[in-house]
Amino acid sequence: MLLTISTTHQPATDLGYLLYKHPDKVQSVELSQGKAHIFYPEATEEKCTIALLLDIDPVGLVRNAKGPSGEGFALEQYVNDRPYVASSFMSVAIARAFATAMNGTCKDRPELVNTSLPVEVTISVLPCKGGEYFLRKLFEPLGYQVQATHHPLDSNFPEWGESRYFTVKLTHTIRLKNVLSHLYVLIPVLDNDKHYWVGEHEIEKLLDKGEGWLQTHPEREQITRRYLKNLAPLTKYALAILSAEEQAEVGLEEELPAEIIEKKKTLHEQRLALTVEQLVKSGAKRVLDLGCGEGKLLRLLLLEKQFEEILGMDVSFQSLENARDRLKLDRLPEKQKERIKLIQGSLLYRDKRLAGYDAAAIVEVIEHLNKSRLATFERVVFGFAKPGTIVLTTPNAEYNQKYETLTAGTFRHADHRFEWTRAEFEVWAKNVASVYHYQVHFLPVGPEDVMVGASSQMAIFETIPR
Repeated sequence: MLLTISTTHQPATDLGYLLYKHPDKVQSVELSQGKAHIFYPEATEEKCTIALLLDIDPVGLVRNAKGPSGEGFALEQYVNDRPYVASSFMSVAIARAFATAMNGTCKDRPELVNTSLPVEVTISVLPCKGGEYFLRKLFEPLGYQVQATHHPLDSNFPEWGESRYFTVKLTHTIRLKNVLSHLYVLIPVLDNDKHYWVGEHEIEKLLDKGEGWLQTHPEREQITRRYLKNLAPLTKYALAILSAEEQAEVGLEEELPAEIIEKKKTLHEQRLALTVEQLVKSGAKRVLDLGCGEGKLLRLLLLEKQFEEILGMDVSFQSLENARDRLKLDRLPEKQKERIKLIQGSLLYRDKRLAGYDAAAIVEVIEHLNKSRLATFERVVFGFAKPGTIVLTTPNAEYNQKYETLTAGTFRHADHRFEWTRAEFEVWAKNVASVYHYQVHFLPVGPEDVMVGASSQMAIFETIPR
């Protein structure tokens, strides 16, 4: 199966910056059932095209199948179109190959992220349950011009009629991250099937990738139902959340159940909200955000009047600059500006600027450290800085099996050095607490699965009075 994205934006090779893929290199990423290859058939100043080619292993599909899927018949796992057409496998490949672009990140040319480019997308063989009419109903409301070429069942037997397969060309002037989000959601919607287990975490992905367009799409209900594999409870819940967003815009949110309102938050937003809640609960007035990144948590901390002094630290100067922009530090009132300070520093070196604070947040940071440096990190934070309360989060490795973009043994982020199970995290945290005279308790972050827990895990350390 083949997907190409072309642009005539000048210079067209800017496409390589946005997608983090060099035009002179062929790259490959592992998928659960094969490989995705990324290459450029053409790359000039006038026109640039990137291709995503999926090489799906038909034998592997059968070997790893957990049972029949789709509409079902006795030999379906042996006789089907899964290795050859754009389906949920293509969505997984898009997420794996172009994750940075989908998230709207471009370090070398950040201005390109919000630049509308003339784009032409071609999907070589796309199954469409609902035909060309439904295909147009999905893409045309988003502003695309749609050209669809219908394929016959067999060109040697025209009397057999048309198949459900199309070659589709989409043209638009649009931000690239929006194109990728549209394709990620709508390709499996057209196929109306998924090759992986669908649970509540799929609602979060749908809301994330559908942000800014799904809520107002005229086919919102059909998209939601098909994306969630026609599972009625999940569909009903997702549509309730989308309705909550719609009603919130006109001031009616208070009429909806609290659990629906809460579900609108992404996992990261839930993680940050829980961190702030625990810091407020600690009674802290002077707080640290260690590994503050681009300042999302700092912005929430500023909203809490309880925090009289807030210090954000990160090893990346560029992240700190982005945080300054996000927080609009140069435009804050003087009293607000006095409450917050940003510094560059490392969690692997003793720093007297970190001493004397009431509490610290360390959110999704430790997994970026080599395990051999953890002991140094522990001494710096727990032994030297020693805030009264430390709120620390890290991914739960057990939950990774629920992410279809992850193959066995891989981490959620390329920069992660390790990811712990709940048991491994508890062993580490309890040992640190014992050595440095803290007590510790644990909380799940995000919706919990009965078998594998929540996506992230939190430890709250509190000093033991001597």
